[in-house]
Amino acid sequence: MSAAEGPLVVGVDSSTQSTKALVVDASTGRVVASGQAPHTVSSGAGRESDPRQWWDALCEALHQCGEAAREASAVSIGGQQHGLVTLDAQGEPVRPALLWNDVRSAPQAVRLVEELGGAKAWAERAGSVPGPSFTVTKWAWLAEHEPEAVRATTAVRLPHDYLTERLTGQGTTDRGDASGTGWWASATEAYDAEVLAHVGLDPALLPRVVRPGEVAGTVRDAHELPFAKGTLVAAGTGDNAAAALGLGLRPGTPVLSLGTSGTVYAVSRHRTADPTGTVAGFADAHGDWLPLACTLNCTQAVDRVAALLGLDRESVEPGTDVTLLPYLDGERTPALPHASGLLHGLRHDTTGGQLLQAAYDGAVHSLLGALDLVLDSDADTSVPLLLIGGGARGTAWQQTVRRLSGRAVQVPEARELVALGAAAQAAGLLTGEDPAAVARRWDTTRGPVLEAVERDEETLTRISRVLSDAAPLLESGPDSD
Repeated sequence: MSAAEGPLVVGVDSSTQSTKALVVDASTGRVVASGQAPHTVSSGAGRESDPRQWWDALCEALHQCGEAAREASAVSIGGQQHGLVTLDAQGEPVRPALLWNDVRSAPQAVRLVEELGGAKAWAERAGSVPGPSFTVTKWAWLAEHEPEAVRATTAVRLPHDYLTERLTGQGTTDRGDASGTGWWASATEAYDAEVLAHVGLDPALLPRVVRPGEVAGTVRDAHELPFAKGTLVAAGTGDNAAAALGLGLRPGTPVLSLGTSGTVYAVSRHRTADPTGTVAGFADAHGDWLPLACTLNCTQAVDRVAALLGLDRESVEPGTDVTLLPYLDGERTPALPHASGLLHGLRHDTTGGQLLQAAYDGAVHSLLGALDLVLDSDADTSVPLLLIGGGARGTAWQQTVRRLSGRAVQVPEARELVALGAAAQAAGLLTGEDPAAVARRWDTTRGPVLEAVERDEETLTRISRVLSDAAPLLESGPDSD
């Protein structure tokens, strides 16, 4: 490899299905080495993964980076949000982790909201109204269904916390990821004693919340990774907060991320408290806020529709009045955890390509419906919508977002923005800079801008009407009597 201009740092993205590692020149942002390894997620009623797979994947991804990883001066972990990791006295998983897209805790979410003052009180207290994605509801589910696992648990962690702790030997988290648990109060920026007591979770089981810019620890002796002892370890954060760092976001710039889940978010100076539960009032990783709306069904759901039709994912056709709501895993936005996919308006002359386009429309409709709620009221609507994630380079995704948003769309050339954001966080430890400023220096948003087109109000109205009319069916789910 060519000589780096500055020190090297490592940024990690431990996502739902794989772990990616980048070795980055902290001076220029140039990626000098990379690696990736998969992990598995259970199918069926739940979505679970063995956290030890995440560690094995991290080891493999970093070994693929070769000598560059050994030269790194700092490392940071970005990880999937919300997952419940339960550890025993030896630091081993008590059971597989319950992931963000495991919605079995929907009944517990409803009960917790009702028992602790209702949606408005939760929004004011925690910044968010907890749904089944939130960690607190998963803990409540576990206590109800697997009390023996709860009794065996001596530490509770989020996915990125688990990996950071295996690096440093210390239990830590950050405000960005902690804000997605439901037991961290955004109003006080501390763990909420009343919520913890209500769900029977001892605060001593939780990690210390590391402040932005603070070193979480150093790489300890006993490890399997190609790091020198004493390599600095940053706090890390959740995947969306890491991507926001990776983009160097300033307040008011909207982001739409197309991955296994879909998200819309923007940095704000103001703490969000949406009592409808559509917008989660997350903290970001450097002192501001990251109001965010998330859907469970995005690229994977649309790809599944394409596979069922025997089509390539780009084989869309225009000119249809058919509506397809691709809620294959239940849905978070709108809040329909028991829903399944719904097709309306099928005709003899409807083509497979039109059905596929309808799946894209249904997925994007859910995200854009929350965009105005995510943005501050004075946000500049002429600012391009940043389109990121695995689907962002797909022509069908790009054109659907343009048509249904009516906004200019910019597609950053930089890939692996979660890992880049983690790398920027690690670089900030070395330079003393705000990690978002590091990413702006790296020019991570550079990429083509697709000009705005007229917003397709007709399609948006039709989908909203079908969604409203079908609400009782979607709320009850396919297995209801």
